[in-house]
Amino acid sequence: MDSLGHTLSQVETVERHMKYLRCLQHIEELSAGVQQCLMTSSVWEAIRAVESMAVLDAGLNQSGCSHLKDYLRETLLFWHKIIKDRLAGDLGNVLTQLHWPILSPPTQSLTPTVNGQETTSQLELLVAQLLALQTSDDLISQKASTSCQGAPTNQPASSATPVSQAPPLCLPIQIMLQPLSKRFRYHFFGNRQTNSLSKPEWYLTQVLMWMGNSATFMEERIQPVLDRAGVNISARVELCRGLLALVQEKVASDASRLLYDDTLFCHLVEEVLQFEKELRSNQAYPAVLPGLLHLLLDDAILQKWLIVEKKMAVEKVDAMLVAEGAWSSQYKDIRDMDELKAPDCAETFMTLLQVITDRYRTLPCPSAQLKFLELQRELVDDFRIRLTQVMKEESRCPRGARYCAILNAVNYISTILTDWGDNVFFLQLQQAAVSLGEEGVLGGLGMMEIGRLASLEGSLFEGLLALLDRLKGDMIGRLLDGIMREITGKAKPYCQDRWFSLPSPQDQSTMSLSSSACPMMLCVRDSLLNLHQVLSVSLFQLAWQGLAERLDSFLYQDVILSNHFSDGGAAQLQFDMTRNLFPLFGHHCKRPENFFKHVKEACIVLCLTVGSAILLKNVIKEWDDAPRDGDGREDPPPETALNELGVYYLAPCDVLILLNLRASWPGQ
Repeated sequence: MDSLGHTLSQVETVERHMKYLRCLQHIEELSAGVQQCLMTSSVWEAIRAVESMAVLDAGLNQSGCSHLKDYLRETLLFWHKIIKDRLAGDLGNVLTQLHWPILSPPTQSLTPTVNGQETTSQLELLVAQLLALQTSDDLISQKASTSCQGAPTNQPASSATPVSQAPPLCLPIQIMLQPLSKRFRYHFFGNRQTNSLSKPEWYLTQVLMWMGNSATFMEERIQPVLDRAGVNISARVELCRGLLALVQEKVASDASRLLYDDTLFCHLVEEVLQFEKELRSNQAYPAVLPGLLHLLLDDAILQKWLIVEKKMAVEKVDAMLVAEGAWSSQYKDIRDMDELKAPDCAETFMTLLQVITDRYRTLPCPSAQLKFLELQRELVDDFRIRLTQVMKEESRCPRGARYCAILNAVNYISTILTDWGDNVFFLQLQQAAVSLGEEGVLGGLGMMEIGRLASLEGSLFEGLLALLDRLKGDMIGRLLDGIMREITGKAKPYCQDRWFSLPSPQDQSTMSLSSSACPMMLCVRDSLLNLHQVLSVSLFQLAWQGLAERLDSFLYQDVILSNHFSDGGAAQLQFDMTRNLFPLFGHHCKRPENFFKHVKEACIVLCLTVGSAILLKNVIKEWDDAPRDGDGREDPPPETALNELGVYYLAPCDVLILLNLRASWPGQ
């Protein structure tokens, strides 16, 4: 048995050697066949033989016969290069006859060559042969790429690498790119003056010009040839891909060298963003293919971009707050455009934020976009703090123009952020923040708040909006407190009028505004006019309603509850309020009396006839004195009687107090 096993082992060894020799013989036969084909100009047969070599090379990928694999690879590369160079030379000659490359804008439609039909036939043949050679070229490229990936590297993984690698350029386009690539490297690499770090627009503009100038040639000359060859390739897009590879190499090189120069780095980023915009719009480059933006997502470059963006924004904010005219609206003389009355500094600041948004909105990575969003929120909060500091300096004069301008600024920023919260772009970022769990954006939020964001009920700006609304409410309160101090000072004589001794209306020919009320009414009128002129529409709405509420409380407490009223005094009070005070607010709403519920209903009670007043007083007292033992009483509550009189807001106990303020009761 041992002898049999030894014999079988020897047989297997001999079989392996035979297979090795047959494979070697096959390689030599293919090599000889390629040589013979090239000598007889049988290019198609030579291409098929090289393709067979490439397939064999791929099949031996897992083999341990390293010498055989090396020999096959060297033979394949040798013949592949010879065929490729031969076809490239022929295609180059044909393209020269067609006036390629197109370096300047074509002045007219493509001029036909002298031997147009023959040139077109040669072009089709060479393109078809190069496309047939593409299979072996792709296999060689794939093998080389695998070898490079398998080799150890010290380079860290970078987010700048596109997620999906695009397929290699087709061989005809690679050959067409050679003269353009040579020009690009000649001008923008090395020691040429055109290779300037401060002028990235030179090479970016040059590439866009090449793309535009070559578009007609690619569509009219090359695309029909590719279509007839049966390949689903856009000639124009392929050319753009090839040129983009050159630009990507250049931008990546320049960006790493500009990390310590803020000005030049910003200029490069701006030019790259502009290039990307023109590439997608003017050159119709597909969105699924990477352009240049992924280069800006490299960790070092992205971090530098964020730092510089913040630095420049802070510098601009410092400048805009001290600029002349910072607190005046540039639209103040155009009524239809000045509803928000935003001061120039606030409008400039929000424009700054919008420009930042426009810069990062096209980035292909939501995580990077969220970093910029967090920067924007930080800038808004910093601007809010600055406004608060300026407001405290101006709070001694809350009716001044600058104080009101600060209030308009807060309201303007709040309005814009509210609109952004409903913007599709920011809603998409909101969903991305929730799905990615971005701590920088969601930090500090509980599960309920995150759930609201996920269901689009909330906004990423809610925290900022709450702080701005709090500041706005505080500023409006200070403003109204200042106005009320002035009004109460003017109203002192009115509060001290002898209301209990004023004559009855029947004893007067006509009623007129109380002379003691004139200063107060003028102050209210002037305050409303000033607020309307200096505040935005929405803020003025809040301000006059808040002023009406404060006035209502003041008049009720300091005029009505602090005095006794004769029939004449009550009638005079009602005349002053309904015919003079309420109409001042009538310019801003249809029923101003609804904002003076205390005063309006107090006037109703005080002006009741004696009989009605006695009856109402008895109804309230009887209801208060009645036992509450659940004996099934069916008497209506006093609120029913009050409602019939038009009193809905005051409670029965308040009405009883008002009735006791009447100075004219029978028997008194």
